[in-house]
This record gives sequence, C-alpha cells and structure tokens, in this order.
Amino acid sequence: MSVDVEVGTGVTDVPARAEFRRWVALAASAFELPNAEVAVRVVGETEGASLNQQWRGRPGATNVLSFPAGEMPQASGRRRHLGDLVLCAPVLRREAAAQGKLEAHHWAHLTVHGTLHLLGLDHQHADEAMAMESLEIRLLASLDIPNPYEEALAQPVRQTSGTQERCER
Repeated sequence: MSVDVEVGTGVTDVPARAEFRRWVALAASAFELPNAEVAVRVVGETEGASLNQQWRGRPGATNVLSFPAGEMPQASGRRRHLGDLVLCAPVLRREAAAQGKLEAHHWAHLTVHGTLHLLGLDHQHADEAMAMESLEIRLLASLDIPNPYEEALAQPVRQTSGTQERCER
C-alpha cells in the first residue's frame, strides 16, 4: 500500500504521515488491495471551501472529500491508484470538539471513511449506509477507537500540550 500525504500551507498539528498510511491501509485491507495507492491532502478552510464548491457545488468547507480514480487502466507492475482524499483540518477539529471525540479518533474515522468511498462504498441509501457504517465500526474497533456513530459522552474534552484528553467530572 502506498499513501502519499501532503499538508497544505499554513496547516499545522496534523497526525503523522505514518498514521494516515496506517488508516488508509486498514480500510484497503477490507478489500485485499495491498498493491494500491492513495493520495491524501490536508487543507485549510479556504482551500477546503474552494474544492467543495468546485466539485460538489456546495459552499463552505466539508470534513472530507473523496475523489475516486474509477476504472483507470493500470500499467503492468504498477500500483492501482484508488484516488485522492482531501481532509479539511479546521472543520475536522471543530467537529471533534463539538462531538466530544478525541481528534485522533476523528482523523482516523474520516480517513477510513474517505478511503471506503474511494473503494466504491457509499451511504446514499439506508442499506448502503448500514453496511458502510458497520465496516467502519469494525475497522476502527481494531484500532481501539469507539463507534463513531454513537452519541459522544457528555464529558468535555480539554486540549493539553498538543493532545486531547477527557476531563474528569
């Protein structure tokens, strides 16, 4: 599995490139695609909004955009390019805080979620959503990440020296 990670100008405090590689590889492992590649770009609000408007016709930035490569021909001996993921750091951080989730868990979830979109999964219909969410829950559980679709605990999260931890009540 090959994962190219690029961090946009001015974007800071993102997970290590090795983490993105691990999360993408985990999602791809569900489809037994060891000889594949994905490009991941972490962007700020302005670039995220521009891409969302350009490709989805929607104003404002969103948490993750997936650009599947589709049925591109694969040269002999080359990796199969699955597509590109764009993660918007400010949106992701706001969502994690609002949902009472650890940022690292939300980064992992959205990277896995976006990769599953590259692999053809979707959630436009209830049965598709159930299948996709079930797979996400199982994959994330293998990383000891709780079900991202359950309501977050009502405990506030505090930021301490670059990491997040749950506040004790």
